[in-house]
Amino acid sequence: MTQYNKLVRDKIPKLIEEQGETPIIRILDDAQFTRCLELKLDEEVGEYHRDKTPEELADILEVVFALANAKGYSRDDLIDVYQRKHDARGGFEKRIFLIGKE
Repeated sequence: MTQYNKLVRDKIPKLIEEQGETPIIRILDDAQFTRCLELKLDEEVGEYHRDKTPEELADILEVVFALANAKGYSRDDLIDVYQRKHDARGGFEKRIFLIGKE
């Protein structure tokens, strides 16, 4: 048996079955799910660092949206907070690197 011990996307068990194998799964409780999402976020960020593709960025977004939902926030809630912070503090468009202040 190959062991993974990690959170996977919803369609992965079906894809494993389509390959002629049997997935061994369990359903996580809320606390386990949140912790596994946090670990998955670390995993996806690491994958982005190795392979800087739009697909890896999209994987990060998928985990961020799932984590927000697990914490009781909708995608719209998250985008609203993003927009408020962006409006108040700006983004990174100007590429400003702060060396310090006096």
